[in-house]
Amino acid sequence: MKERMKKVTALCLAAALSVGTVLPVHAETVQDAQNAVDQLQQQKDSVQAEKTTVETELKKIAEEMEKTQSKLDAKQAEITEAEENLVQAKVEENTQYQSMKIRIKYMYENGNMEFIEVLADSENISDFLNKTEYISKLSEYDRDKLKEFQKTVKAVEEQEAALQKEYEELNTLQTDLVNQQTQAQTLLKEKDVQLADLSSQLGSKMETLQKLVEEEKRRQEEAAEAARQQQLQQQEQQNQNNSNNNTGSGTGGGSTVTPPSSGNVSSGSGYFTHPCPGMSYQSSYFGEIREFEVGGHKGNDYAAPTGTPTYAAAAGRVIIAGYSSSAGNWVVIDHGNGLVTKYMHHSSICVSAGQYVERGQQIGAVGSTGQSTGPHLHFQVELNRVAVSPDQYF
Repeated sequence: MKERMKKVTALCLAAALSVGTVLPVHAETVQDAQNAVDQLQQQKDSVQAEKTTVETELKKIAEEMEKTQSKLDAKQAEITEAEENLVQAKVEENTQYQSMKIRIKYMYENGNMEFIEVLADSENISDFLNKTEYISKLSEYDRDKLKEFQKTVKAVEEQEAALQKEYEELNTLQTDLVNQQTQAQTLLKEKDVQLADLSSQLGSKMETLQKLVEEEKRRQEEAAEAARQQQLQQQEQQNQNNSNNNTGSGTGGGSTVTPPSSGNVSSGSGYFTHPCPGMSYQSSYFGEIREFEVGGHKGNDYAAPTGTPTYAAAAGRVIIAGYSSSAGNWVVIDHGNGLVTKYMHHSSICVSAGQYVERGQQIGAVGSTGQSTGPHLHFQVELNRVAVSPDQYF
């Protein structure tokens, strides 16, 4: 019972500590909202497990109460029987005493008036027997019968007292069980309230997450379409330039794109093509503050299914194509003029160090290698060894 009380008390304490726990309602990014949903679901699962434990304890308490009540009923029946036996024993004792008095009175009614007066003045059989000067007047039969009845009365009285004590102990146990049951039922109601609150928060947060995902997907689709249109325009311009070159001096112009110098970079230059146009959504942004990073995020993260192709943002020379414990399978491309791009966490790469790649050429496939929480491409741009926003080059 003590162990059960400890369990119920511990659950009450846990409930008290968990009351009022509220998660942040607003999420700035899809990842933040997903983290909040996961945390709420974990809390809900934990509270549900606690509720199940309380329900199990309640069932055990109810079973114990039923057993104890059965014992109480049986003990009460024994007490009732003992009381009836006691009454009967006392009746028989008194009957024997009265019969003895009649016989003794008859023996001495004509001889010893003093004996008769003492007998009449005696309050009970014990008082009479204590008057030792008359014990010799009693027959051996009467003395034995009276002692037998007195012994029976005493035994029944002791039995009744013992049964009454056992009944009180059982009744105390039943009272403790009722208190445990009340405590557990109160805790169960608290768990129901917590579950209802967490379910409400979870539903609201999932709606927020869905809206953020849809909004991010729409934004990325618009960005991808804009990039596609820009590529088409650039391709048309390139074709026009090639046509003009072919009809001009006859000297074939090269198609290699020269990276802008550090002084000519401007927002929206169109120098880069998107490194992962097949992404699901952009999960992190350059400069974003995240609790597990020192300083702002150094690139853009594009969430995508494992195996989604990744492409060189611009033409250049591959200077690294291998594995790093933090970046996983990664590719680094030097575009000249101090401009470098990094592509991290690939499931596989299809270029090698020293290879020259064209703008839009596939270099690998999205994965989650290295220090990664899920399949995505980490795209980082550095100018003169300093991380800069990739967006200014698209």
